[in-house]
Amino acid sequence: MNDAPRRPLARLSVFGIIQLHPRNPLMVAWWSAVFPGFGHYLLQKFSRGTLLTLSEVIINTLAHINEAMVLSFCGRFEEAKSILEPNWMFGYLAVYLLSIGDCYRSTLTMNKLYDLADREQSRLPSVHLYGSEVQYVEQKNPVTAMIYSTLFPGMGQLYNHRIFLAFYAMFWWWFYASNSRAYEALLYLVLGNLSYSTTLLNPHWLLFMPSVMGGAVYHAFVRAVEHNKLFRDEQRQFLTDRYRYSKVCIGNGIEARL
Repeated sequence: MNDAPRRPLARLSVFGIIQLHPRNPLMVAWWSAVFPGFGHYLLQKFSRGTLLTLSEVIINTLAHINEAMVLSFCGRFEEAKSILEPNWMFGYLAVYLLSIGDCYRSTLTMNKLYDLADREQSRLPSVHLYGSEVQYVEQKNPVTAMIYSTLFPGMGQLYNHRIFLAFYAMFWWWFYASNSRAYEALLYLVLGNLSYSTTLLNPHWLLFMPSVMGGAVYHAFVRAVEHNKLFRDEQRQFLTDRYRYSKVCIGNGIEARL
């Protein structure tokens, strides 16, 4: 007979911690609108999220969406229209809208799954040892996770033991920073050479960076908060089972002795 729970609340793997928890569908959909794939990362659907983030970068580049946005902000609407690639632009729009809709629908479903799994109260994991990694549930500081991701996107995910996502985010941040020449421009800005600093920047790659920074910071904060809840729930579950037949009072102050 299989003793595995039908709906587990959490799993530990070599890549990190996966857990069900309630989410705001509008917030998840909003992050998907900010950058397709980010909403799926919040839902811990990493394969879909990675595919959609790659699609965003590739199709946006081929359609020249970011360059057209910069020209539009500057009031150069005719130039903006002339550089857009219609074939890729309509494909971009389809992927963009479907990503938002899928995130919203998936969040509603996963919230229902969480409610069912929470009622089952299956055994929560605490530590797993793997050949290449040690994964364990521990308390995190959400502010520390935010600071790490602010200093360098991906470091907050590494702090939360989300290994693949951490290095994926770090790679793309280096890619965006290098191709936009943001760090070089910042250096010349600090030195007081504003005009040269502005000419260095590549607007296409620069426009990706605020979304990536904001998404990494928010994701790191939320994951740290949810890790803390999982840690408390696992501790409560363990202590309840261990002292079930003792006179130790747990939770609501009612004697747990049967």
